[in-house]
Amino acid sequence: MANAVRRNQRDNRRNTRYTGAAYVDGNTARKVQTRPRPVKRKQEVQTVKVSKTAKRNREKATSTSPGFVVFLAIVCAAILFTCVNYLQMKSEITGKAKTLASLEAEYSQLKADNDAYYSQVSSSADIEKIKAIAIKRLGMKYATEDQIITYETERSSYVRQYQDVPDVNR
Repeated sequence: MANAVRRNQRDNRRNTRYTGAAYVDGNTARKVQTRPRPVKRKQEVQTVKVSKTAKRNREKATSTSPGFVVFLAIVCAAILFTCVNYLQMKSEITGKAKTLASLEAEYSQLKADNDAYYSQVSSSADIEKIKAIAIKRLGMKYATEDQIITYETERSSYVRQYQDVPDVNR
């Protein structure tokens, strides 16, 4: 009969899944031993007689002289003035940087507009039409040899040429 009971228990153990059962104190490790904590008792206050010189030295150490207080006040005022001045300068610089950024943006916009207008004007101008109006309506003529003056410069200079100069017979 005892064998049947043991067999039944063994079969039950095999058929049950391991569920991660919690540790039971004392089953495979030693039991945690706890020590009683000592009770703190109030310490007795001992009165110690202190000499007059020791009392005087303690009073000097804990007191501050009026000169030192004035010195600390002056140092605090100087630090406060410096901090306020720094913050004012910092805000002024920030404001100027923002103004500069807006002016640069405005400048680049104006430059882009100017370039667009220039290209529009230069593309819409018909050189032949201008030449015909200048010669016929306004009576302009080409320069003669005695009207042309050449000159030399000491510095190097250049001329920007946008189009080929037409070869015109006189």
